[in-house]
Amino acid sequence: MRLLDTVLAQGEAITALRRDIHRHPELCFQEQRTSDLIAAKLTEWGIPVIRGLGKTGVVGIVQNGSSPRAVGLRADIDALPMTEKNAFAHASAYPGRMHACGHDGHTAMLMAAAQHLSRYRNFDGTVYLIFQPAEEGGGGAREMIKDGLFERCPMDAVFGAHNWPGMPAGTFALAPGPVFASSNEFKITLRGKGAHGAMPHLGLDPVPAACQLVTAFQTIINRNKRPIDTGVISVTMLKAGEATNVIPDSVELQGTVRTFTVEVLDLIERRMKELTEGLAGAFELTAEFDFHRNYPPTVNHVAETAFVRQALVDMGATVQDFEPTMGAEDFSYYLLHKPGCYFLIGNGDGTHRVGGHGLGPCTLHNPSYDFNDALIPVGGTMWVRLAEAFLNATP
Repeated sequence: MRLLDTVLAQGEAITALRRDIHRHPELCFQEQRTSDLIAAKLTEWGIPVIRGLGKTGVVGIVQNGSSPRAVGLRADIDALPMTEKNAFAHASAYPGRMHACGHDGHTAMLMAAAQHLSRYRNFDGTVYLIFQPAEEGGGGAREMIKDGLFERCPMDAVFGAHNWPGMPAGTFALAPGPVFASSNEFKITLRGKGAHGAMPHLGLDPVPAACQLVTAFQTIINRNKRPIDTGVISVTMLKAGEATNVIPDSVELQGTVRTFTVEVLDLIERRMKELTEGLAGAFELTAEFDFHRNYPPTVNHVAETAFVRQALVDMGATVQDFEPTMGAEDFSYYLLHKPGCYFLIGNGDGTHRVGGHGLGPCTLHNPSYDFNDALIPVGGTMWVRLAEAFLNATP
């Protein structure tokens, strides 16, 4: 792979920046120190910044020439609410907060590109460097858009990338169409009448109804939707009772629903509600059904995906097809408004971790995870080449 010498030369400094961010993780919409650090560095490199979009978001603006064309490059900056099990020098300094998804690395790769783009500006147009807060459940992309991201930073396309453990380090994967699923949550409460466990006929027991409801939900997947459509219903929490000899008054069920299309999501939500109310009535219970839609599906645009593939091939990268995942990603909000592509960069098998790492695997959302710093020059070069290719291409 042909990496930029200028990006390679700054590798040590950007690695130090990445590890500083890793050691000081901040949760969604609380990324003040991280935002200050990013803004200060961009300003030092002569890049104007916009702050305050999505509360703690930062956008750097690199311009050259006279073309009105513009491209957005996005990195997420927030951490997860979990305790790190690693003990190396840059491990999290705060219990209950950890960069376990590699957002520190995503930020570092875009910062490496920012420094090069500012110094050489081998393009005609504008590059918007989007450092987004609150990807982990807060919908930071949605909030930046609400705050006027695309009005203040009009762009023709937007691109994002995520590291992927298990893929060979520095390789890439992408695909057109749906690549990440919608993320949705439900909470259902079945209310009956408590009684002594030895005298169930004196009460209205919600537990059998809850058990049947868990099973009934799966008939939506295998009987209501088309077999070729993708959908997942997972009941992940079930709360009932306080004593072994007492029939509880109520049962609470919670879980997640994932789909690749809004149409399938509409079907699943409607049928879940119908089954909940129907079973509750059959058991003489009352039901409360709450369904909350979080992130929409992440759907890559065909032309922009083909563009990314070609740009990566041109820089000598290994590119493979991406098998879509039922995980979710709030980059989806950008793709509802602008053409673009969200793709993967391999993080390796975990052997890059230095001494002092935890005993767990180097997988996303694992307390033993750490970003592979060897990706920083790869990702930095990638963003530079994508921006240059997009802005210097004939519209």
